[in-house]
Amino acid sequence: MPPTSDVLPGRPVRPVRPVRPVRPVVLAGAGHDFAAYARAHWSRLVVTARLLTDDPGAAEELARRTLVRMYARWRRVPRNDVDFHVRRCLVRTHLRRPRGRRAARRRAVVVLRVWEGLADAEIAQLLGCSVGAVRAHARHGLKEADTGPGQLREVFTRAAARSAVPSEVPLSDIRAEGRIRRRRRIAVASAACAALLTPVALLGADRLGGGGAQDGTSGARSGDGSRQATSPIRVVAPGERVTAGAGVRIWLTADGGHWSVPLPGDDSDRPLDEPGVSLRVDSVTGGFFLSGLFHGLSGDPGRVEVRTGDGGRTTAKVLVLAGSPGWGIWYASTPLPSRNVQALLSMDGDDRVVTVYDDAGRVTVRSDREWWRI
Repeated sequence: MPPTSDVLPGRPVRPVRPVRPVRPVVLAGAGHDFAAYARAHWSRLVVTARLLTDDPGAAEELARRTLVRMYARWRRVPRNDVDFHVRRCLVRTHLRRPRGRRAARRRAVVVLRVWEGLADAEIAQLLGCSVGAVRAHARHGLKEADTGPGQLREVFTRAAARSAVPSEVPLSDIRAEGRIRRRRRIAVASAACAALLTPVALLGADRLGGGGAQDGTSGARSGDGSRQATSPIRVVAPGERVTAGAGVRIWLTADGGHWSVPLPGDDSDRPLDEPGVSLRVDSVTGGFFLSGLFHGLSGDPGRVEVRTGDGGRTTAKVLVLAGSPGWGIWYASTPLPSRNVQALLSMDGDDRVVTVYDDAGRVTVRSDREWWRI
């Protein structure tokens, strides 16, 4: 197959359709029934997942995790583009596995081309890459399969027929896990409500503030008067629990970061090879615990700097997984008072709460500007 071809030899002729045309976006409201959609598409999701994973057990788990993620943000999904968002979630969730990512991406392109019948431009939108990259993945994937698209579709059809597809989607489990993920997305709003109901004790000299590092680290002041200190970096083993504060334990595994707080959660759904830094705020005894996952760096960070809501900054602590440079968990070692969190919520312009620097002091990634809406 020539690398520039958009049509696979031997592939059934399909009507030409526009690639995600511009159209009014209608968000899925309460009347847009998630349960009905899940029941109608469960079998198809499991079959596609079976072709992606080549593992019946992993396929059902992948389909279930996909619906959990979609349930958590169901009301924000455009009603007239649900299939695209579900398919994208399915594929990207599969590709977030830390091992064999290149081979998995090639297989995903082949499955989307041959089985789903998508055009290269549609696949590029799903994967978040260029059309040229899709064609390259397809070329290598078909070469590895050592067969043509027509024969490969027959192989996929036989594999799909052998898939053990359950008769009913596990809706109760999906909804329960989806609610937890949804609460994580509004953790800041929940924390703000808790602050109105629960008196917060004033912290003493050990609270976050003023622009200095609170972990006993030292460093020179920059030109704007803020202190630049090297983040205390701790290398941990997979699953090793670290006590980060009262009632807070965090740990890393190969698929991402995990938290044990009043509202447990994880960042195992983030692509670790794409640059970024997340921010979560958890209500704990004495204030609010700030932490998150940084990822996609070329190596360990020089330091992670966090705004404290009172005009100052502090240097966060960092956990990295042994043998996995470029990503890990950052956290502020002291809770933030409620009034400081409210100040962070009121920030506007291009202010960011978290900034990650490299060893040379250059900015590598920053948290989203409107982080409280994530």
